[in-house]
Formats: sequence, structure tokens, C-alpha cells
Amino acid sequence: MRIHPFQALACPLDGDVLHKSGNTWRCAAGHSFDIARQGYVHLLPVQNKRSRDPGDSKAMVAARRRFLEAGHYRPIAEAVGRAVLAEASDDDTLRCLDAGCGEGYYLRRLVETATEAERENAQAPGEALALSLLGVDISKWAVLAAAKRQEAATWVVGTNAHLPVQAGWLDRVLCLFGFPVYPEFARVLKPGGELVMVEAGPDHLRELREIIYPSLKPPREGGEAVPEGFTRRPGEALRFAIELGDAESIADLLAMTPHLHRASAEGREKVSALTSLALTVDVRLTRLVRK
Repeated sequence: MRIHPFQALACPLDGDVLHKSGNTWRCAAGHSFDIARQGYVHLLPVQNKRSRDPGDSKAMVAARRRFLEAGHYRPIAEAVGRAVLAEASDDDTLRCLDAGCGEGYYLRRLVETATEAERENAQAPGEALALSLLGVDISKWAVLAAAKRQEAATWVVGTNAHLPVQAGWLDRVLCLFGFPVYPEFARVLKPGGELVMVEAGPDHLRELREIIYPSLKPPREGGEAVPEGFTRRPGEALRFAIELGDAESIADLLAMTPHLHRASAEGREKVSALTSLALTVDVRLTRLVRK
């Protein structure tokens, strides 16, 4: 598997091209951003922060890492990998952004999926697909954790609302359980590039929600409109069961979901008393192509 450095960063202050020199990214206007010793770069201006320490906390990132590395969501990662690599050409570099990358699990799994496909097809190194990977997250703790685990990708503290990426550069954008900003995704994708999204379905983690909420909201009816600038490709529905066999795994799941803050104290107390929990995973994978 060939991994090429990501070279298409843009200055978060003026949108100009950033060039890497040593351990610094710099634009023509002289704005410079140092690469931290852990391997990531901070491209989130103060004016774009909504709080002093935005995004997931250090504890939430650690919980997500433990839960994902246990393999509970591996079928989702495999489906994302298939979607990203579908129709990819070995003649060019596939440039992929994970927008809201968290601690980097899905990009790491993408590399593993591409490597496994290369082995199955018995490709010579020169014939193998090349990847150029970028992970962006607003949480510095998430990006720090990602950079520690995967040096091949470029990791950036930034925001989906103002992606520090040059226009029309990307072949794929991932938005997995995140907050899509369609105009920005359309701006950074090439024509024909693809947005791959994973969103919760109506029964996703239903058993957990039934414990922490007095009642569940009815699912939304009807299909969603295709965002401006995109066309829809056939997606995929994923539904499978998982079993959490200890209190720590259940606590990690709750900590990595929005339910941690939405649940009442009584709901959180009920969850903390559990030592096992059978759950339904119900998600939809959506593929949108940039016109």
C-alpha cells in the first residue's frame, strides 16, 4: 500500500495554499502553522471556536478509542472502506478526507481494507492503489490520539464549517456520525468525487435509549432531499447485533454518544448499574456524488 503525503491544505485565515517546509505549513501571506511534535497541525483560528476547548474531551476520545478498537463497529468500517475504494483507479492517488475524524479509527481501517484488497488481488507494489489521507476534527484531543496511532495520514485540528482544504481537490469525503456541511464538502470535492456518510437509523442503539429516556421520539418519515450540488448513488443499510459484556464497555459506549449529555441523572444511573447489554446497530450508509 502506497501512502502519499497530503499536500492540499489551505490557510484557515485567508484560504491561500499552504506549503510545507520542514515542520511548518506556511502561506504566501506569511501565516505559519507549526507541526506539533506528536505530528498534527492546529488550523482552527480562535474566532472559529465556540468554546475554549471545543469538541470531544480527552475522556470521551479515550472511551471511543476503546469501544471502536474492540471491534464493535467493524462492519461499519468495512462497509465504508468498500464504498471509498469502489471504482478507485490504480493509476492515480485517491485523496480522502475524514471530516470529523475522531481518534482516526475509520482512516486506519481504510488503510487496512486497501492493503487486504491488494493482497487478495496479488498486486505488485507499483500497481497498488495509492492513498493520500487527511483527518480533520475540532477536538485537539481526538486529533492528538489519531496522530499517535497513524503517522501516514495528515491530522489537523479544524472545523467542517471552514475546512482548511483547497477547493476541488478531494476524491472522497467521509462524514461518519458527524455534522455534514454540504456546501463545504461540495467545495473541496472534485466533480465526480463522492461524499460517504454514515447516519443512525431509527433502531440504532434502541435498547440503550429505552433505558435512559422515558419515551422515544418517533422516527422521521420520508426520504431526505439530495443536497444542492450532489446526486445520489445507491447506498447501504447495515443492521446487526452486538453484545457488551461488562460495565466498562457500556460506559464507553454511552460516553461516545450524544446520549451522555442528553440523558437525565436517573437515566445515567440506570446505565451505570448494567453489567451486560445486547444492542441493535442500525445505520444507513449514503453515497452522494459531486456534480
